Order: sequence, then structure tokens, then C-alpha cells
Amino acid sequence: MASPLFTGINTIHQLSDIESRSISPENFTGEKGKGGLATKGTGEHAAHDLGQGWKVSPSVRIEAGQTFTLCDIQGSGAIQHIWMTPTGHNRFSILRVYWDDQKQPSIECPVGDFFASGWGPYGQISSLAVCVNPGSAFNCYWPMPFRKRCRITMENIATESIVLYYQIDYALGPVADDAAYLHAQFRRSNPLPYKQVYTILDGVKGQGHYVGTFLAWGVNNTGWWGEGEIKFYLDGDKEWPTICGTGTEDYFCGSYNFENKTTKQYQDFCTPYTGLQVIRPDGVYVSQTRFGLYRWHINDAIRFKQDLKVTIQALGWRSGGRYLPLQDDIASVAFWYQTLPTAAFPKLPEKDQLEVI
Repeated sequence: MASPLFTGINTIHQLSDIESRSISPENFTGEKGKGGLATKGTGEHAAHDLGQGWKVSPSVRIEAGQTFTLCDIQGSGAIQHIWMTPTGHNRFSILRVYWDDQKQPSIECPVGDFFASGWGPYGQISSLAVCVNPGSAFNCYWPMPFRKRCRITMENIATESIVLYYQIDYALGPVADDAAYLHAQFRRSNPLPYKQVYTILDGVKGQGHYVGTFLAWGVNNTGWWGEGEIKFYLDGDKEWPTICGTGTEDYFCGSYNFENKTTKQYQDFCTPYTGLQVIRPDGVYVSQTRFGLYRWHINDAIRFKQDLKVTIQALGWRSGGRYLPLQDDIASVAFWYQTLPTAAFPKLPEKDQLEVI
């Protein structure tokens, strides 16, 4: 039976003893009856003639080099929804989530990439797990259970302060014994070395299931770039994987170059489980075509018992009908659920290597 923490279309009518809470700059702790009490905050100048309760603290300012704790929830429960709208360069705002009392984050990712928006420009996403809405609203609906504690931070590695509006909606209550913890890991290679396979995820230890991939793909050659296969190495697979895809656009549930046969152009699309954003050249300084692709394995999770590795090839075409190993700019976020403890992640790239230029 599903935990009452996770309401859906089949369970939303059922009553439970779960307690609903929400953390925002108007209630930093999420305590019952403690919302809207601020007398100081980023909105106090606009509310000075209205007073307490009139949107005094709608956001926070995170100074350059500062790490701000968005929430620190004690007890058992689940994050049900996260909304936020940050300012500044999205690759310079690093989101981290720590489950229970771990010192190692289980989620570590630039904020834009976590919300399937790696390149910066706005693109509508209307999926089940992530929604990006006008004008710059990031929303996450991945269920995130925890048993002892949930701590979420945002680090500003930029040289300027940022303003962050956010709300974290969660429930307090017992967590089922078989509930796993959400993990998300960012990687980037720019450029990918010639004939090297891009690694989306490696080093995972424990039982779990893989639930999603986001890729921010910058193409450095002309021609089609999506012939490469994705591979899932499960539970001791070494040289050869258990699951092998047939092409990049095939894995993201498209076909034949994502081409609109009428316009002869790439066709953006956005669905509950998969989608494509195309950032097109402007003829001057936006000189490269860039792509954002997401695939959520919500109904087709890839399950593993002890370890997992995920790779994808960067492959185009060259003369003579031969494949061309590409040297593209590829960034990724892997999403998966697993038991604790969380294995150490690779060190995030330095600021200059994170930057989108």
C-alpha cells in the first residue's frame, strides 16, 4: 500500500493523520501558526505603511560566497513540492540536499540543471516531475521521503549577491520501510575528448532505481549529433551493459533527428515524461545551437540491487557514411532513488568550468 505521504489521483480522497507544512521566507521553520510574522525582510520597504503580515519577507538575499539553509526539518516525512525563482547565473547557484544526518549530500546540482533548465534562457516545461512556468518559476514534484532529517542549502558561488524566492511544501508523518531517498548528481564535460564516452552516472552503491536524465547538450560540429547510444550497467556489469539504447533521440522518445518534416527544423516538444528545448543561433553572438533534453522514468524505472553506471555516446556523421565521435559540450543530471548511505560524488567543476558562455 502506498504511504499516505504520497497523495495521487488514486489516494487523494483518503483521510490520514499526516501534517502539512511549508517553509518559505515568511516562515523559515515551517512551524504551525508561525507564517507571516516577519517584521524585517526584502519586502519591508513596500509594506512599511501596512505592517506585519503584508508580504514583509517574500524572499532572501544570498551574498556572494554564502551558503544559505533553505530548510532544516527534523523528524520523518516527505518533501512534496519545491518552487523557487532565483536571480543571477543559474550555474553559480548550487542546490544541495542532505538526508537524515548524512554529511554527504544526496543531491548536488546547479539549480537550473536540477529543474531541467541548464542553458539559462527560459523554456516552458510541463512534465510530471518538473514544471518551468512563466516568467522564471522552477517547480519540482519528485517525492522526497526522509526518516530523521531533511536539510536543503543553496550556495552562491558568484561574485554578486542573488535574490531567491522559494517555497518548500512538505508533510510530516511515518515513512514506509521500503521508501528510498531521491538522489541527483551533476556532471559536465566541455569539450568531451575525442572517442570518449560521456558518463552520466557512476559509483552508485546500494539498492534503488533510476528515474530520470537531463542533458544540456551544446553541439560543436555541423550536422546531426544524436546517433550515440545510452547504456545502463547494472549489478556488476563490466564491459557490456544490460540495457543498451539505439540512439540519443530514441532514448528521449523522439525519432529521425527530432525533425519537423514540414518546416525542416528541430521541433521542440514538452510532454509528461520527456521533452526537448532548442536554443537557436541568432546570427550574431549566439552562434551555437544548444539543446535541453529530459526523460523521466516514472513508469519505466530502471532497477538495480547493488550498483549502477550510465553512459551515453556523442556521435554524429562524417564522410563515407561513417560515424563521427563528437567533442561536444555536455552537462547532465542523473536522478535516482536508493538506500543510504550515499556514496561520495565527484567534485563539482570549478566556477569557470560550470559557466555557460
